[in-house]
Amino acid sequence: MILGLEGPSYGGKTSALGQLRWVPAMQGAMIFPCYVKSFTRREDIPTPSTQSADEQVEAFMRFMEIEANRVHGARQRGGLIVLDRTVDTLLAHAHAMDELYGFGVLPELRRRVQELPHLRPDHTLYLDVAPELLHLRRKAAGHHELEPEYFLHDPAFLSHFRDYFCHAAHRPVAREMAVADGDGDRQETAAVVQALFTYWAGR
Repeated sequence: MILGLEGPSYGGKTSALGQLRWVPAMQGAMIFPCYVKSFTRREDIPTPSTQSADEQVEAFMRFMEIEANRVHGARQRGGLIVLDRTVDTLLAHAHAMDELYGFGVLPELRRRVQELPHLRPDHTLYLDVAPELLHLRRKAAGHHELEPEYFLHDPAFLSHFRDYFCHAAHRPVAREMAVADGDGDRQETAAVVQALFTYWAGR
């Protein structure tokens, strides 16, 4: 069983997964952190704001190397796998870049996903958070002042990223996709994630 958790930056994913570790049904689950946490040096993380289609494909392939490591680890452990962001994050990012800059790389990346090792979630939950609330959360954390023009917080990018998961016309890799309101506080969001993940794990 592979479960994925998706959502925008400051959507509450990390906090929810931190609480999930203490849920009895999740004991023994292998929880993979977000892709960027697999880089030992911050400067090695591909830039979110790529400048061309080729650069977007190159960034995608770097992250798919991490996805291959996830596959290897999952095969060794087996059992319940929980992903903080999934391969659909990479495709949602590409979709947003296509919409913003006309790169047109998403069809090619979808094809590559089918040929590269990746973990396909049985169920993925997308935490849907209002842009205004994301802004307040970033401001409270001091991120707003430190990186006021951080690309992944751009309203246009966030809108297209969300569209990939929430619009019926798109086809996420996950076998089943659910959307949950993430506008509550951390405890409320964690409770929603725990309830749904526990239900899925028991099916």
